Amino acid sequence: MSEHGVDEQGVDEHGGIRKIERPGPAPRPRTCPIGRADDGVWQVSGQAAARAVLRSDATVQAGLGIETMNKLPTRIRRPVLYRDGPEHREDRRQTARFFTPRRVDERYRAMMAQVADAQLAKLRAAGTAQLSELSFGMAIEVACTVIGLTSSRPGLRERLERFFPEKFGRPGLRSFSGVYWAVRQNVNWLRIYLGDVRPAIRAHRREPRDDLISHLLDDGCSAPEILGECLTFAAAGMVTTREFICVAAWHLFTDDALLARYRAADEPERLAVLHEIVRLEPVVGRLRRRTTAAIELPTPGGPVTVPAGEVVEVLVDAVNADPDAVGAEPLAVRPGRAIEGGAGAAALAFGDGPHKCPGAGIAILETDVFLSRLLAMEGVGMAEAPRVTFNNDIGGYEIRGLVVSVS
Repeated sequence: MSEHGVDEQGVDEHGGIRKIERPGPAPRPRTCPIGRADDGVWQVSGQAAARAVLRSDATVQAGLGIETMNKLPTRIRRPVLYRDGPEHREDRRQTARFFTPRRVDERYRAMMAQVADAQLAKLRAAGTAQLSELSFGMAIEVACTVIGLTSSRPGLRERLERFFPEKFGRPGLRSFSGVYWAVRQNVNWLRIYLGDVRPAIRAHRREPRDDLISHLLDDGCSAPEILGECLTFAAAGMVTTREFICVAAWHLFTDDALLARYRAADEPERLAVLHEIVRLEPVVGRLRRRTTAAIELPTPGGPVTVPAGEVVEVLVDAVNADPDAVGAEPLAVRPGRAIEGGAGAAALAFGDGPHKCPGAGIAILETDVFLSRLLAMEGVGMAEAPRVTFNNDIGGYEIRGLVVSVS
């Protein structure tokens, strides 16, 4: 067994093949998938209750730095991630056109193929490469196209690496470390604004385009507000996709039958494989909401009422392994499994309700475009297994050190 409880074949001691074993609470009984942590946060591990939380009109976004965002002057428009209610719904309605299946196919597919080929040319030339670097290059190019960050000065990747470091410190004014991280993050905001967002705003004002930045300009957003939206979409579209490409490749490289199935499949079946992997290994493992009124959550043992003003945390990795929703062998990769409740093949890996990730279709297609080409390369294999670290604020994982090689 490895330090994560996974043997060389990828089978853990619980009979599943999860690569990511997140630190967190012990599993709760199926009859009572709701409980309270020592800090008073309500934790939900059943899919029916989780969907009720995420879809409720009596909950608002919590966590993800929203406490800091709420300290900003009310005249400053918050990024869409931090808004709720009618304003949020209207913004999502207006931007939905950027993420429709037809647009993803017609506008982004060919671009994805070109970017994947360019990244894999680096592997072919060098013989080995860090998969996290190739996947980040892929994710950056795709997200920048969707957002409209296509007029950047040289050094975009380095600026993003500094803004999304592998290890974060906690900003503050009461310690040297806190001051360092506060200054560092403000400097990084400024660098991305000057190097990427301001040039994009100027280019879009000269020549409007059909992308997110033009939409924000038409909506009257200021430059700082556009910066906030761009960084929000960058985090959602770049960082998470980078990690998913790595974990999906890790599964495929360590499961000969699954790899053979993926290689031989047509696109719909390959996408089914990827949906099942992201169900099993959701990149964001924790979703928090705050109740604005009492809400009633269904459980097998009867309804549970959560009072107003409480923080509720959806444990996505546990929810996605709820056998009442996903069926038998919830920790096994079984593409095409029936999932109860209409959550979709990825279960709640992309969230649910008003804040469900709008770019889910882009992320899955992007991953398939990249991996189908990677795994078609002659003699490709995993030369070194990765290490895994965690972002405890969102229960997210970071995969580094997975080396791929071609012979």
